[in-house]
Amino acid sequence: MFLTPDEMKELTRRIQHRSQARELNHLGIMHKVRADGSILVLRPHVEEILGLKTTSKPVREFQPNWAAAAESSRTAPLGNVCPPEDC
Repeated sequence: MFLTPDEMKELTRRIQHRSQARELNHLGIMHKVRADGSILVLRPHVEEILGLKTTSKPVREFQPNWAAAAESSRTAPLGNVCPPEDC
């Protein structure tokens, strides 16, 4: 759920909490500071920010409405087509 202290050191390349917070701000990673000064970072947030995991919804595949297209072709005249009596 949260990054471990070792993961925080690896991510920020900093040991002190205040320096880690500065680096997280620079990276655009949201975090919370505990009363003792240690930092909480949600693992899924880091994965999303760094592109390891996406939270976007899957793209729906386009499906044509063939019934509407068939209905339209029966009722609407085609462009640039003259009536049989005029051709």
